[in-house]
Amino acid sequence: MRRKTVINFILIFGLAFVFIYCGKPGNQQKNSKTSKADTAVRNTPGQNKDSNSEAVPVEITRAVRGDISDFILLSSNLETEKMADVYARIQGIVEKIYKEEGSYVRKGDTLLTLEAKEYVLAEEKARNEYEKQMKNYERMQQMFNKDLLSKEEFENAKYALNTARVAWEEARLNLNYTQIKAPISGRIGERLAKIGQRIQPTDKLFSVVNNTEVIAVVYVPEKYINSLQIRQDAYITSDHLQGQSFDAWIKRISPVVDPSSGTFKVTVGVRNRNNQLRPGMFVNVHIIIDTHEDVVLVPKTAIVYENEYMNVYVVQDSVAHKIRLNPGFQDNKKVEALDKIEANDKIIVVGQAGMKDKTPVKIVRERESRITVAED
Repeated sequence: MRRKTVINFILIFGLAFVFIYCGKPGNQQKNSKTSKADTAVRNTPGQNKDSNSEAVPVEITRAVRGDISDFILLSSNLETEKMADVYARIQGIVEKIYKEEGSYVRKGDTLLTLEAKEYVLAEEKARNEYEKQMKNYERMQQMFNKDLLSKEEFENAKYALNTARVAWEEARLNLNYTQIKAPISGRIGERLAKIGQRIQPTDKLFSVVNNTEVIAVVYVPEKYINSLQIRQDAYITSDHLQGQSFDAWIKRISPVVDPSSGTFKVTVGVRNRNNQLRPGMFVNVHIIIDTHEDVVLVPKTAIVYENEYMNVYVVQDSVAHKIRLNPGFQDNKKVEALDKIEANDKIIVVGQAGMKDKTPVKIVRERESRITVAED
């Protein structure tokens, strides 16, 4: 009981001491100074990230002046107008093949040969017969000139000579046909013949394709029928040949509109540079219908879409300013800026995604503008 009383006394004394000590004015002032010092440390410049955030690193390019065209965009598969299937004129056995698929051939080059022994003998036989009839005709002519031969007998000799001549020419032609030759210049698209195969005149042996000029047949909506004309400029692109385009032009325009589809047929010729385009390739056809010259152009990589609007960020004094783009003509690389943007403005092309207006930025790289370079 005495021990419990002592413990309670000690606790009461301790609490009273703490209350008296903390209540002195000097101690309160000291505690206040300590609190203010802690606050000052927390608010020291360079320690508060919100008040001194880092600039966003970006890459830019310059808006430039150039030409841009409006076009009709359609799709098609390439074809060639210069293509020939090769057949034999005579029957025979394939003796030798000279050209394979992919080989380039000129018109008249030998593609394969047939065994020619029987045709050689036939030609020799026909030639001998012709020479025989020639000598007979000469003898008959001398006799006819001396009135020793009737006109009917002389005409029969003349007819026999002509018959022998035709037979000989036919035999020579058949012998020549044992060499199968290319009907046009181009590349072998298909080789079907095999050595030792007996072929007939109905058997297809090769296909030869000339790819120097290919075509794309497209069907254009009838509202453009008065906007197109022969030789009008166009160009071709392919998803498999990124960054390249090929010069083209309108080659033919059908005057008939298909009532079921409301379109008319247009044949577009394409200059096949370096033989990169192949028949059957799927391509995009751009038929140019109008061109704006010397206008301000912005790369499409700079555009940030917001609902149906286009926005770009222009850097001024290390600050990115959000500008709503008023677009004119556009293609797959660039957009015409009708106002607000001037040539040589610094346009952000990397780092603008999710950016807000008037964000501090740091330019880490400036890309060379290539959007006005003429496409080959």
